[in-house]
Amino acid sequence: MSFQALSSTAGLYVLSLPPRYSGAITIPWPKNPCERRKARVSPRAAIVEARPKSVPAIKEATGGNNGVAVRGRDSSVLSFRDRTNDMQAEARAMARAANASVYSPELVAIKYGSRPIKVLRRTLEIFTGLGSFAFKLWLDRLDGQLDQNRRLRAVQLRKVFTRLGPTFVKIGQGLSTRPDLCPPEYLEELSELQDALPTFPDAEAFSCIERELALPLDSIYSSISPSPIAAASLGQVYKAQLKYSGQIVAVKVQRPGIEEAIGLDFYLIRGLGFLINKYVDIISSDVVALIDEFARRVYQELNYVQEGQNARRFKKLYADKEDVLVPDIFWDYTSGKVLTMEWVEGVKLNEQVAIERQGLKVLDLVNTGIQCSLRQLLEYGYFHADPHPGNLLATPEGKLAFLDFGMMSETPEGARSAIIGHVVHMVNRDYEAMARDYYALDFLSSDVDVSPIVPALRDFFDDALNSTVSELNFKTLVDGLGAVLYQYPFNVPAYYALILRSLTVLEGLALYADPNFKVLAASYPYFAKRLLTDPNPYLRDALIELLFKDGRFRWNRLENLLVQGKKDRDFSAKDALQPVLKLLLGPDGKDLRVLVIKEAVCVTEAVILGSVIDTYNSVPSPMRTLIFNANATGPLIMSDAELNSIMELRSQVFRIWGLLRSSDNFDPALLQPILQQ
Repeated sequence: MSFQALSSTAGLYVLSLPPRYSGAITIPWPKNPCERRKARVSPRAAIVEARPKSVPAIKEATGGNNGVAVRGRDSSVLSFRDRTNDMQAEARAMARAANASVYSPELVAIKYGSRPIKVLRRTLEIFTGLGSFAFKLWLDRLDGQLDQNRRLRAVQLRKVFTRLGPTFVKIGQGLSTRPDLCPPEYLEELSELQDALPTFPDAEAFSCIERELALPLDSIYSSISPSPIAAASLGQVYKAQLKYSGQIVAVKVQRPGIEEAIGLDFYLIRGLGFLINKYVDIISSDVVALIDEFARRVYQELNYVQEGQNARRFKKLYADKEDVLVPDIFWDYTSGKVLTMEWVEGVKLNEQVAIERQGLKVLDLVNTGIQCSLRQLLEYGYFHADPHPGNLLATPEGKLAFLDFGMMSETPEGARSAIIGHVVHMVNRDYEAMARDYYALDFLSSDVDVSPIVPALRDFFDDALNSTVSELNFKTLVDGLGAVLYQYPFNVPAYYALILRSLTVLEGLALYADPNFKVLAASYPYFAKRLLTDPNPYLRDALIELLFKDGRFRWNRLENLLVQGKKDRDFSAKDALQPVLKLLLGPDGKDLRVLVIKEAVCVTEAVILGSVIDTYNSVPSPMRTLIFNANATGPLIMSDAELNSIMELRSQVFRIWGLLRSSDNFDPALLQPILQQ
């Protein structure tokens, strides 16, 4: 290794570079790796203060270009050169990762099928670890000590997951975000699995960097933390300063032997999946297919170049919002097992006190996460499938930073619209349409009759929807729908399982700050905006179904959509109802035109008659008696119910008009074609 010494400043150990760099006091660097480990500080060690005396100008484009900005040149030429250099750097990184493994169940079966002793040893290890923990819980239950021993058992479970390795660490990470499943003591302990796992030797990490990048460490960094800043299931992260630019970066290095450990676990879990498919009738989904999908995602996480490409794509799609931050990638210092990215200062999203100390609100950040997730799931379809608190940071500026892009997934285009339509049909209690949605969602094959499913949906949702949709807990909805799915030949696609995981994690984070938080309530403005503005035929038809029922226009539904849609910051009144207007004026809008004309007549009557009634009410009482011959109902002969109905319709129309006029970019001329009908 090219570093000369380990130095200590203010109680912190740092790595000091050759004499031409200043800023560190050095002591002899131990030759024995074990001695170096003993000399190390905690994983939270600070970065070295060993800066170059003169730092080259930082290039204007980020992410792997080694050139510096050339002043005075045409910016478009420079930008083109930067993009070209960046693409070349990415290509070199891909070449370094050419031998990265790809998950193949067949190869895994061949590899471990011929190693029965290794498989048996690992099986016994898993059963011993989990079995002993379950036995202790059983004893606590018998002795009535469950509550008293909860903290102790939580610590033991964390240690069991840690000892069993990366696969079980990921299970623990998922549980750490579910306060509805785990008591607070378990949540607190399991949250340490997000970035506070045992580290592997720094000498191995630094050697891996030099081997992967084919460069000595001191030619890459002017300084690097001597111990990991964080350690996760698949790797550990160092904080460093790039030598060529002086920029602070995060360097993620993969754990040695990780692929072997994960491959064996998935071989065992896949075998369990076969048994479940064969003998467990209540689970109708293909469990093996779900396991294979999850395994592919995990193997993708092992290729850090793929993760870098995921981060770039995610940044391009979603970092256009000012409150979302995605770090950039430095391709020249990235390979299959080493990832170098922009350093992000921030606090984990489940550290409520630390966040509020910065003057920020957890729920504001969670709402940002939910809105970004809805765009991921339903707009572009490319989503972060592992959003646990260790991967979501609150920056001092109030931005939500996304990290760790190893596990990503995609929602099929047809399913995106079908999910929104499904929510609309649920709100509308149109259970026949809900059942038909399962075709578009790929839950059912087209030859399955959905008519028997409708009563089951009605039984559950009629009870659940006694409260408003916005008050529904997402987990309650998922659990209830899951109970329906188990009774019928549904095949839940792998992407849907990852969507549920993503949303339940976000709801779990919100529940830390507010036990009454509801994901559906926070999501509804987005659904309303998409319904009102999206030209997709599926959503346009869903909007029409929502607004028209039994030949009548439901003004209350339109008012509610506008109220909710305006809460979404991207809502544009100019675009609202445009899909319906285009259909109305098109050749296929004949039936809709009949309904609209009929409703326009009703509205006109309500406005005119309402004005007459207002005029009548403005006349002093003595004069009314003289003018209308003491007629209590004034100039109109109608019942109180009819009168109230007219006044309510007029009030709704006026409120809707007010909502439209108070919105940005609304042009009343957009409604002129309707008036001309």
